[in-house]
Amino acid sequence: MSRKILSFKYAFAGLVTALKEEPNLKTHFLIGIVVIAISVLLKISKQDWIIIIFLIGFVVSLELTNTAIEEVVNAFTDKEHPGAKLAKDVSAAAVLVAAITSAIIGIIVFLPYISR
Repeated sequence: MSRKILSFKYAFAGLVTALKEEPNLKTHFLIGIVVIAISVLLKISKQDWIIIIFLIGFVVSLELTNTAIEEVVNAFTDKEHPGAKLAKDVSAAAVLVAAITSAIIGIIVFLPYISR
């Protein structure tokens, strides 16, 4: 198998594993599916689709990154360590900021469709 195909295989395996094992990722995925369904029902514009798909990908990507950071930190220390805690807390905060920002932008995108 070529290196490119193998890299896609490993990436897909990582996504599947994370979806099976990470409740927060499942939640973000489910919210993304609901948002896509709402977008279909509201018949949003192509520009709004770009925004929505980007935001879903952004939040899911950050959640995957957060999971990777947590796993690496856990692999190297099983004790309470201020640096380990900070790394995990900050990566979780990045997901929180992205999710809140995405929700606000989503409201801005959907309001004109809902109010018509």
